[in-house]
Amino acid sequence: MADYIPPTIDWVRKQVELYEGSGGTEGTTLLETGLPCIIVTHTGKNTGGVRKIPLMRVKVDGSYVLVGSMGGQPKNPVWVYNLRADPKVEIRDETEVTAMTAREVSDDAERTRLWKSCVEAFPTYADYEKKTSRKIPLFVAEVS
Repeated sequence: MADYIPPTIDWVRKQVELYEGSGGTEGTTLLETGLPCIIVTHTGKNTGGVRKIPLMRVKVDGSYVLVGSMGGQPKNPVWVYNLRADPKVEIRDETEVTAMTAREVSDDAERTRLWKSCVEAFPTYADYEKKTSRKIPLFVAEVS
C-alpha cells in the first residue's frame, strides 16, 4: 500500500487528522462554517501516494459532488489533476467510508443542475465563481 502524504496546508492537515483520527465523529464540519464536510481519499498523480482532502458535503441523488473551487483562486486545486489521472476515491462521510469512482462533469445541463445544489449546500461557492475566470471543475463520485 502506498504511503500517506499529509496535506501541506496547516488547517487542511489538522482537519483531516481530527476527522480521520476520531473515526468520523469529530471535525465533520468545515472550520467556522458549521457546514458538513467529507474527506476524499485519492491517489497522487505524480507521487502515487495516498492523499486526503476535506471538501464540503454536497450530496445529490446518493452521489457526492466534488467542487474544485480552491476558494476562487486562479488555479485548480491539485486534487483535480489527481482525480483526472485516477478517478478511484474513498469518501468518508462522518463514520461511513465508501469506495467510489469520480467522473468529471462535462455536460452543461448536468453541470448547471449540480452547481445549483453546490451553492445551496455552501452559498460561498457563488462568490468563488465570481472571483475566478476559470470554470470550476465538478466531479460526481458514485459507488463503483
